[in-house]
Amino acid sequence: MEHNRYFLHLAFDGFNFHGWQRQPNGITIQQTLEEAMSMILRVPVALTGAGRTDAGVHAEQFYAHFDLNRILNRTDCEKLLFKLNSFLGGDIAVYNILPVEKHAHARFSATSRTYRYCIARRKNPFRRNFTYYVYGDIDHDLMNRGAEMIMGYRDFTSFSKVDTDTKTNNCTITKAMWQMESEELVFTITADRFLRNMVRAIVGTLLELGTGKISLDDLQRIIESLNRSDAGDSVPARGLSLHRITYPEEIFFM
Repeated sequence: MEHNRYFLHLAFDGFNFHGWQRQPNGITIQQTLEEAMSMILRVPVALTGAGRTDAGVHAEQFYAHFDLNRILNRTDCEKLLFKLNSFLGGDIAVYNILPVEKHAHARFSATSRTYRYCIARRKNPFRRNFTYYVYGDIDHDLMNRGAEMIMGYRDFTSFSKVDTDTKTNNCTITKAMWQMESEELVFTITADRFLRNMVRAIVGTLLELGTGKISLDDLQRIIESLNRSDAGDSVPARGLSLHRITYPEEIFFM
């Protein structure tokens, strides 16, 4: 029987979840959505996400695909959207249900991803679940020089979790920069793909640069060593958000 494929466009506050992907020992976004959709549609629903986010990481924009053996028209999609958002708690919002061509894949069809990491420069109880508070002086101009240096490389083994199942640690970074936004120092990074823990490890290492613990020469040595233990500690998950995912327009049915 022919299957019809759909993309879910959603966002989530990851603070109370053990990441996107199903885990045996904690509640995840994938499990929560699959259970809700299976109950509403009265058939088992399996979701494939755009990537796996770690526990506590947020997503301002996320996509997942699923297959059904029946067609959902626009009215069906609107009804499902309403029921899903009524059933889900306040941590997850589903914005749209989009029919896509049958080979479209939430993970492998993506052409780029953008992450943002927010560092609070002033303690703020209302942003505590979305920022990492760092006290003291930070040279973010030097950190931007470090970010420029990182963009010149392709192999990011030094910033990847060890023992992952990826075939290559090569990524193409097209943007990496720090900016002050109100009382927060925000790192924005865009690439064609990311390794597990890569952004948090890069931020932790650039923070060591900005606080005088390492130099630009040290950063170059760290990148080229291809050794995770040479880089800085990973910063906490709560400051990280998946900000944007891009796909080719032709995969979507208009």
